[in-house]
Amino acid sequence: MGRGIGQVFAYAGYSVDIIDFKPRSPASHAQLAQAARAEIAANLGLLRELGELADVERILRRVHIVSHDDAPSALAETDVLFEGVTETEEVKRDAFARACRHLRPQAIIASSTSSMLADKLAAMVSGPERFLNAHFLNPAYLIPLVEVSPAKATAESTFAKVKALLESAGKVVVRCAASPGYIVPRLQAAAMNEAARLVEEGVATPEDIDRAVRAGFGPRYTAMGLCEFIDYGGLDILYYASSSMARALNAPRYEPPALIRELMEAGKRGAREGQGLYDWRGCDLAVYQRDLVARYLALFRHLGLWRPAA
Repeated sequence: MGRGIGQVFAYAGYSVDIIDFKPRSPASHAQLAQAARAEIAANLGLLRELGELADVERILRRVHIVSHDDAPSALAETDVLFEGVTETEEVKRDAFARACRHLRPQAIIASSTSSMLADKLAAMVSGPERFLNAHFLNPAYLIPLVEVSPAKATAESTFAKVKALLESAGKVVVRCAASPGYIVPRLQAAAMNEAARLVEEGVATPEDIDRAVRAGFGPRYTAMGLCEFIDYGGLDILYYASSSMARALNAPRYEPPALIRELMEAGKRGAREGQGLYDWRGCDLAVYQRDLVARYLALFRHLGLWRPAA
């Protein structure tokens, strides 16, 4: 992940130090550095083959692989540190302690962890107001999304600076509370486990499940977000359909959350009532629907799934 994050910022024009935080012999470090540069070069080479990049070497020159022994001087010059060490509390505590000895007080620290909450990690950092989690999705150089999760102690200015930095590198930033699984891992865990259950129950083959995802589920929620789709169809549709499925399958996991019932009882059933999860008041639904159909058509044409009229 460290290599991928380094590539993101080098591609965007920044000078990047990828720091090896493990003590190694010079020969071992040289081998690691060669492997890291080769991996980044291969990724950039693929982008060049696909017509997205002309000069690989120009970007590679912005990447510096720093040894454990040279880490203190590199850290002393660092503005933003993205931590990507092994996902154990012990290793992270040690890494933060060593990094904080050399970082300037105003340097921002962002952990790329996918499993530890920002509040716990912030307590390991001197100056927790400068700390937050920034969860990149693999491959980091390719997936636009970064889920940024501030700790309770995180200064709002820290979030703003990290958001601006990530957006300057072409990333789409979403903010989420310090909660296990962030946003995407929770959604994808639910979807992937359900796909495996469909296979387990003999409902469909893996091939047909994936065809359904590529031609229906995936494009639907690319053109529309999940919450947007709930409002557009109506919260009552979700409520009754989910409740019925929960009973039919004897699977409480399908029961709708209390929020859906509360909004329904308040008369906020979605776009047609003007309020739901979103506030639709002032939205011209005819214009919205036209734009939505245009999004679907553009996406299906790109995927080769739209057949013109005979």
